Amino acid sequence: MNFYARERTSFFSFPLMIAFLGLVMAGTITQAHGQITFNTALPVTKGEGILRVQSFYIQSTGDPGPMDRELRVWAFPVVGVYGLTKKITLFGIAPILSKKLEVTTPMGRRTRRTGGLGDMRFLARYTAYQWDRPGQTIRFAPFAGLEVPTGEDNDRDELGPLPQTLQLGSGSWDPILGTAMTWQTLDWEFDSAVSYKFNTEANNFEFGDVARLDLGFKYRVLPREIGSGVPGFLYVVLESNLIWQGRNQTGGRDDSNSGGTTWLLDPGLQYVTRRFVAEGVVKLPVIQNLNGDALENDFTLVLSFRVNF
Repeated sequence: MNFYARERTSFFSFPLMIAFLGLVMAGTITQAHGQITFNTALPVTKGEGILRVQSFYIQSTGDPGPMDRELRVWAFPVVGVYGLTKKITLFGIAPILSKKLEVTTPMGRRTRRTGGLGDMRFLARYTAYQWDRPGQTIRFAPFAGLEVPTGEDNDRDELGPLPQTLQLGSGSWDPILGTAMTWQTLDWEFDSAVSYKFNTEANNFEFGDVARLDLGFKYRVLPREIGSGVPGFLYVVLESNLIWQGRNQTGGRDDSNSGGTTWLLDPGLQYVTRRFVAEGVVKLPVIQNLNGDALENDFTLVLSFRVNF
């Protein structure tokens, strides 16, 4: 039985996933503050870096099957970003995870836990097109990367080996491809991204591939007028994540209780200053068309803080 048959926790707010920092200043837009749950096309200045720390709380209950599964995940992705050139930006993501699964077994109610470093991701993004005018910019930026097996993938407890979906890592090397588009003005910003993650086999197990379409819109609510001496800007944010995942496979055979399609809406707030951004959203499922008795998500809470240097 697959205990956690939904998109594996990637925490690149991917894919997965990461939008980054900056502030709108004077005549043109020169740095990025982006969206919260996915990557955007906004630039990072050559030679500058960004450190971002997020906190995810994921809750999944309401199991349709007799095992009455309840899953809770805490994740703390630490993200480093570096502007290698004017057009190339590098990303590194190291997720610290804590997973807790409660399940009913013939021996009664049992709790299974795991915690530690998950699989890390490394990506590069290239600004292929940019159109800049006073007060606004439009950019397109493809990105590519690799998820590497740094997380423990053979953990066990007193009940035996943990199910592969509860492990901290997959044990596999998984390529990621995608592209992002951003249209930013002094008052608002629209972003979109499409991505595909090719999951490969390890330990006689293979997670289903993951495809995503992400959209985001943000609007400045305070201050209403931009002037000198303003310490920061407050934005309201609404993001959308449409996620499809193929069925997992064990020994080359499909798991009928895994994979499917999920659509999430993410309302939130973002506070932007010259040096840091503080932000948060609640990811709420609108549609969860999952296969078999795959465990549905109740909600995900995301808090984030980032600083540039």
